[in-house]
Amino acid sequence: MAANSMHIQLNGEPYELPAGESVADLLVRLDLTGRRLAVELNRDIVPRSAHATTELSEGDHVEVVHAIGGG
Repeated sequence: MAANSMHIQLNGEPYELPAGESVADLLVRLDLTGRRLAVELNRDIVPRSAHATTELSEGDHVEVVHAIGGG
């Protein structure tokens, strides 16, 4: 592993990304910005207002769940 990259688990699958990325950076990388979704980091929900300031770390477990509307 390069010193400037890290590995996380994304929706149960290994995923490599640059070190120091935030939740917001990950969503940009996945082309998911502007969508209705929930992000769980190590079993805790990350509020949308905290996406830009929540930095990911080596070994984190991230789940991205799309919000489905309806009744």
